Amino acid sequence: MISSRNIKSMDFYRKIPRDLTEASVSGAGLSIVAALAMMFLFGMELSNYLSVSTSTSIVVDKSSDGEFLRIDFNISFPSLSCEFASVDVSDVLGTNRLNITKTVRKFSIDRNMKITGPEFHSGPVAHAIKHGDEADEEYAEGSVPLTSHNFERVSHQYPILVVNFFAPWCYWSNRLKPSWEKAAKIIRERYDPEIDGRILSGKVDCTEQPELCRRNHIQGYPSVRIFRKGSDIREDHGHHEHESYYGDRDTESLVKMMEQLIAPIPVDSEKHVSSTDNSTDKIKRPAPSSGGCRIEGFVRVKKVPGSLIISARSGAHSFDASEMNMSHVISHLSFGRKIIPRVMSDAKRLIPYLGGSHDRLNGRAFINHRDIGANVTIEHYLQIVKTEVLTRGSHKLLEEYEYTAHSSLVQSPDIPVTKFHFELSPMQVLITENSKSFSHFITNVCAIIGGVFTVAGILDSILHNTFRLMKKVELGKNI
Repeated sequence: MISSRNIKSMDFYRKIPRDLTEASVSGAGLSIVAALAMMFLFGMELSNYLSVSTSTSIVVDKSSDGEFLRIDFNISFPSLSCEFASVDVSDVLGTNRLNITKTVRKFSIDRNMKITGPEFHSGPVAHAIKHGDEADEEYAEGSVPLTSHNFERVSHQYPILVVNFFAPWCYWSNRLKPSWEKAAKIIRERYDPEIDGRILSGKVDCTEQPELCRRNHIQGYPSVRIFRKGSDIREDHGHHEHESYYGDRDTESLVKMMEQLIAPIPVDSEKHVSSTDNSTDKIKRPAPSSGGCRIEGFVRVKKVPGSLIISARSGAHSFDASEMNMSHVISHLSFGRKIIPRVMSDAKRLIPYLGGSHDRLNGRAFINHRDIGANVTIEHYLQIVKTEVLTRGSHKLLEEYEYTAHSSLVQSPDIPVTKFHFELSPMQVLITENSKSFSHFITNVCAIIGGVFTVAGILDSILHNTFRLMKKVELGKNI
């Protein structure tokens, strides 16, 4: 049977009777210092335990977010009309997607980047435009030449004014010219402007009347515009709202279009009544109310080197490269899926600098002031690196695409465009939150308490023995 005496013999912490102990001022001072040191070191250790630490590594990109990458953008072009603005995507694998409209929105803007109206709808992709076969036939001039001197007067005189804005050097303008003049002659004979007074067909040579064409935001040739007199006169400068015609360009189609325009208008009245003919609505749409365009939306591209291209594009118009200006302001450009603010806030708790590259191009303007000449293409070279953040337990917090950007303005003999060349790195940055062991924290706390207690005891013993020795020496001298 184990007695209490045997149990006491196992005590590691033998007690000295209180009557045999002695308190001292030096010991009290050391005890206070030791207690403060313990509290300070414990607070430091607790702060370190509660703080977040991460480790960063570079690994081969084996992410499982698919083979496509999303590009979000919001870019304003003060000198590119929404009528012809096209968003294209190409890559090294041969992908070539032209005029993406499903995920892209366009708004007409003025030179101050302010939106001037509702969303501009390009309409469905039209079939190949049919032209007439009158190129080799003799034809008479049926349309009226218009200039900056008589345009305003004529547009306020007739309920319907249909105008062909053309350039003599343009292939498509020359193909339209015979059909246009023949159709204008037919309409003139059927609806005499002097007697009927409901419609007039006109034409404007944009090489001779550049200011008039610029005022009507003509950027592609030929552009057929329909001006209506009446309730749709704009408040600014009295200009008419107008529409663009995108239908076939043979004589029969042009005559049919013009007759449908004047059908709802009484002969003895100039008040315009909108046509409800759906077939006409499909081939004419509101013309851009200003010469600029804001393009926003997103596209999906393959994770291979490629390009996002914004340009003026049309299968039945010509463009004067010397007059094209691709200056633009980038409001937003990012890669990857959109990250909700809460998740980004949690990620910034781990990595405060995360997302810093998203403003590399945001808010920057790339303007061609014509000091380096015409035909200027603006190119951006983007190198993209994926960053993946893993929390404790290897739970994926987010996937972020960071990028660097280098831009240049270069002259080109072709039609100027804006290009974003992008290339993804095959490596990715992996940021992992390091977990901290509670047992390690407890061990360090015990080490702090025991270490400070031991060091304080050693110092107290040294001080106590030193004082005793000094007293002995002092007593010896007195004897």
